Amino acid sequence: MAGSQIEPLPIIASITKPEQIEAALKSRVKRVNLMTGDIMKLADIVTNLHKAGKQVYVHTEMVNGIGRDSSAVQYLAKTFAVDGIISTKTNAIAAAKQSGLRSIQRIFAIDTAAIETAIKMIGQSQPDEVEIMPGLMPRVIRDVKAKMNRPIIVGGLIRTEEEIREMLLAGADHVSLGDTRHW
Repeated sequence: MAGSQIEPLPIIASITKPEQIEAALKSRVKRVNLMTGDIMKLADIVTNLHKAGKQVYVHTEMVNGIGRDSSAVQYLAKTFAVDGIISTKTNAIAAAKQSGLRSIQRIFAIDTAAIETAIKMIGQSQPDEVEIMPGLMPRVIRDVKAKMNRPIIVGGLIRTEEEIREMLLAGADHVSLGDTRHW
């Protein structure tokens, strides 16, 4: 179709090193998972990302100086106006709901028992989205997607556009990447 634009891939920028922030600011991605830095620099980082039109999700277990309780999540919401949090902790997901924040519950698919436990936890905590780590597992993505009514994000070990497309075809809604070439 002449003049039509190709839809961009649903990529989430995973900022794991401070030097990636500038690339995220200039990127075409709409969402950023912040997994670096500390609470002393968080206000400037979030403000600059918001000014660049990005939604900012903060990983509560990876940004230094943030506690892992409901007060920490409320503080992120009120003080920094983040758009959401990422956590492996069910209590942080519940605190996000109470604070009006969106939530991503991160799970590690290391074996069948871990996946079954994660599905039960997700059923209880009801996060807005679920991130499966590592992301290069099409069958696992299909199986998890079939057992829950939540958008699925996959991340970890994904390096090529072919792998991105394969995970999307398997049922992932978004792919979270630290490789700035894909942002």
